[in-house]
Amino acid sequence: MAGRIAGGATVTFRPSGSSMVPLIRSRQQVVVAPVDPSKLEVGDIVLARVAGTVYLHLVSSVDLAGKRVQISNNRGRVNGWTSHDRVFGICVAVDGVTRSGVVGKAPQRRS
Repeated sequence: MAGRIAGGATVTFRPSGSSMVPLIRSRQQVVVAPVDPSKLEVGDIVLARVAGTVYLHLVSSVDLAGKRVQISNNRGRVNGWTSHDRVFGICVAVDGVTRSGVVGKAPQRRS
């Protein structure tokens, strides 16, 4: 999944787990698109690699000078910091509902 997004594809899938409830519930359909990591803000949901594991989690802090973001789940657990080149994409929709704050961060989707 991460490789396809890094290659420019927008992907739809159903992640499992409860660490992002209520933002994303297990098996809800999500759409993840490539992203310009320099435009990320706290609260964005991204697909990123942190310490060898790929997560669909929240951006909890941004370090623009260091070109990195901190990734956390929605239950207060911090996964760690990761560099911009390990942020593959941004979640643009959950179960068909577009996430707010994604305009200008991901390419426009074509109908």
